[in-house]
Amino acid sequence: MMMNEETKKKSFGGSLMAKPTSEDRKPSSTTTPLPLPIVPTKKVIIKSADMLPEMQKEAVDIAVSSFEKYNVEKEVAEHIKKEFDKRHGPTWHCIVGRNFGSYVTHETNHFVYFYLDQKAVLLFKSG
Repeated sequence: MMMNEETKKKSFGGSLMAKPTSEDRKPSSTTTPLPLPIVPTKKVIIKSADMLPEMQKEAVDIAVSSFEKYNVEKEVAEHIKKEFDKRHGPTWHCIVGRNFGSYVTHETNHFVYFYLDQKAVLLFKSG
């Protein structure tokens, strides 16, 4: 199957920046603007994907919120897996960490492997 360059970049590479959303607030002319807190931006790199872009974004967003909520990789993986089970039906599997190997079988259109800063996230549906 031939894929054009644009499709390849969207499906299997590139980097995104994920940042918690906040409303744009313009200070009125009568008030002094307060300095906004600095919100760290996580570097997102999709390494491999067989998943629709909307679902990939959802996976990244859930992962970002999971890393903010939990400090233990196992808890991060559990939260991502349970969210995807709830939103997209069972059975999802999630591995989170800095150093692991894997070889998995997944349902078509239900696989993504990406980095959030230094941590890798492997999420796939099987079973």
